[in-house]
Amino acid sequence: MKVLCLGGAGRICRESILDLVQYSSFEKITVADFNEEEGRKVVEWLNDPRVDFVKINVLDHEDTVNKMKGYDIVMDGTTITLNGLSTACIAEAGCHGINLNGFGAEDESDEVFRRNGKTCVPGFGMTPGVTQMMAMHAANQLDTVDSVRVSHGAFRPIAFSRSITETTTYEYDPHLPGRVVYENGEFVQVPPFARPREIQLPEPYGKTVQYIIPHAETKTLAKALADKQVRLIEVRGTWPAKNMQLVRAMYDWGIMRNDKITVNGAEIGILDCIGEYLFHSKEGQETELYGYSLHVEVIGTKDGKKVQHVLYHTHPASDGSVPGWEKLRAYTRNVGIPMAIATELIAKGRVKGTGVLIPEEAFDPAEIFAELEKRGIHMHEEVTQLGAENESMSVIL
Repeated sequence: MKVLCLGGAGRICRESILDLVQYSSFEKITVADFNEEEGRKVVEWLNDPRVDFVKINVLDHEDTVNKMKGYDIVMDGTTITLNGLSTACIAEAGCHGINLNGFGAEDESDEVFRRNGKTCVPGFGMTPGVTQMMAMHAANQLDTVDSVRVSHGAFRPIAFSRSITETTTYEYDPHLPGRVVYENGEFVQVPPFARPREIQLPEPYGKTVQYIIPHAETKTLAKALADKQVRLIEVRGTWPAKNMQLVRAMYDWGIMRNDKITVNGAEIGILDCIGEYLFHSKEGQETELYGYSLHVEVIGTKDGKKVQHVLYHTHPASDGSVPGWEKLRAYTRNVGIPMAIATELIAKGRVKGTGVLIPEEAFDPAEIFAELEKRGIHMHEEVTQLGAENESMSVIL
């Protein structure tokens, strides 16, 4: 099998490639990126005869399609704004596809994937991706589902890469139509910082206040759980406290609108200016606590009784005690590893169906959890029967 790793020079995608090198059965693993210098550094770092490099610019559609042809699957680590273009190339090249973001631009290529008998699963990292697996694991044990609340804490610097800066500004864009919750059969748009909720994450993260964010889970779970009569789906997230403090201040002062200003005769968006500063500053490149923390609460009924399932995950510490998980890598490996796992499952034919599929349609949660466990990422579940006695039990999946 052969895999082309688009955007492979990025800080997250290179961790996905490392996982492929360590665990997969691919015979050829190609790092593909516009940044040739960084891409070749990744090849040198991986130091594996299966790994090579090709320069690709997804803005050149024809050239990109030609370079993708012959690969079984394209693992796409490009940014949100490029996913529509990159997915169109993958579909036309006749490859399977997968990416991290899943914000919907991929749907336009569904017919081409179907025509070529190929599968594309958009949005499979930690969130979206593993979060859907957690929600489905719980929902599959219930007769009906009342509510699903997906939460996550992404503990990383605010601007360790330009794509992460882009994600931050996208999620808190005041005019974003995709920031919705699912309530009683309808998608309801909400503003930034809507519906604050205190979420208890495992140590070392602790209690966090989280807000509604625009993520794929809201829509994919609404589709996947329609037969469970689901009434409420909310997706929340948070970053380190200082990150949230900065984003809130920029929102309150109108900076998140990215209005154009003129500086020394040149026009620039005010948010773009701040983003560029953060990308080059110590403050934008460091944080006190690194890692990732998922928390999913599903409430429903089983045999006429109301039951709550709470799932969360743990991973190796970022303090240097576990080699390879130091500081930022405790975040980037959490995001990158699930995409690598899913990439091999698709390439091996473990996913049934063609076209653009949501994660819930593509994967078995138990299989994903088992693969994560091999990498030191563990799922935990607490089940409570709600009522007068509130009986509960905890398990490690």
